[in-house]
Amino acid sequence: MTVLAESRPAVAFRTDRPFWRRNISLTVVLYVVLALGSLVFVYPFLWMLATSLRSLAGVGSSGASVWPQEFLWDNYTRAITSFPFWRYALNSVLTTLIPIIGTVFSCSLAGFAFARLRVRFSGVVFAVVLATMLLPGEVTMVPQFMLFNNLGMIDTLYPLILPAFFGSPFYIFLFRQFFARMPSELADAAVVDGCGWFKTFWLVYLPLARPAVVAVSILLFMGYWNNFLGPAIYINSDKWKTLPLALAGFQSVNGTDTPLLMATSVLITLPCLVLFFVAQKHITNGITFTGGR
Repeated sequence: MTVLAESRPAVAFRTDRPFWRRNISLTVVLYVVLALGSLVFVYPFLWMLATSLRSLAGVGSSGASVWPQEFLWDNYTRAITSFPFWRYALNSVLTTLIPIIGTVFSCSLAGFAFARLRVRFSGVVFAVVLATMLLPGEVTMVPQFMLFNNLGMIDTLYPLILPAFFGSPFYIFLFRQFFARMPSELADAAVVDGCGWFKTFWLVYLPLARPAVVAVSILLFMGYWNNFLGPAIYINSDKWKTLPLALAGFQSVNGTDTPLLMATSVLITLPCLVLFFVAQKHITNGITFTGGR
């Protein structure tokens, strides 16, 4: 008679353990690759920061080094005082904050309508809105310029502000997906309490969409603050120049003063870096469309 050996249960794979404990060697390789990749992207900024603290003679002697060897903080004072920095900074703030408010309001309102209002052909209209993302900016650039030229708004800040209040298809899509994940009972309860659709959007859905609002606002800040093409098309006088446009003129005038140019670039880039590192968690939470709480 054959005696069957008692079979042992298979060892279950511990999926509850952290990834680095499940496969240490693969984790080490992954972190090494990520570290090397991050160095490739962070090196230009480190070199710009180091160059902004060097003297003009030290730029040629230091080469590609990311250590300044001399810390000339006076370069930043010269960068601010060498041209109307604060006037251009105010123009950049106006052409950044006001369009952010306009874009967030219009896109969230449109996204709420597409997510919650059941009207005829709403799906077709939403498809048309998404289809406009296929149009390159060069197609609408000339008609938009002619429109603002006929309205007498060239060489003002209006062409940089007003288009934001008409929404953006990508951000309408983000808000639509976010609102679609929220429970429909919220709208039903608001209607029972006597709220109209706009009041339901303003008092119920928009406060709950704070992760999406923060994420969209940060992404918009990056785009509007660094916008160069728009001011280059519509702005002619020094009075309404923004910082990116002024930096191009500053470079042409002070092109040989590399430390001064790098110090100005660091000052312009700094708000984007600070905002991104402070609020990067909100960007992740907003784009993952976690509508419920």
